[in-house]
Amino acid sequence: MPTVLRIGAYRFYFYSHEPNEPPHIHIDRDNLSAKFWLESVALAKNIGFRSKELRKLESLVKENQTKLVEAWNEYFCN
Repeated sequence: MPTVLRIGAYRFYFYSHEPNEPPHIHIDRDNLSAKFWLESVALAKNIGFRSKELRKLESLVKENQTKLVEAWNEYFCN
C-alpha cells in the first residue's frame, strides 16, 4: 500500500493490486475510509466519514489531483 500523501490525520494511498481500476485514491483517518476517483474527482466509496468531512476530503483531492494522478501513473504505468 504505497502512501502517496499525508495531510494532518489523513493518509492518502492506493493498493498495489488494483491496476485494472481507473485511477483512484484511498484516504484513511482512524477507522474511517473513503475512496475517490481521480480523473474526474468523485466519491467512489465511504466508510464512516460524515458529509462535511467528505467535502473537505474532496477539496484536498482536487487540490492535490495532479500529484495523486502522477503517483498513480508512476506506480502502475512504469
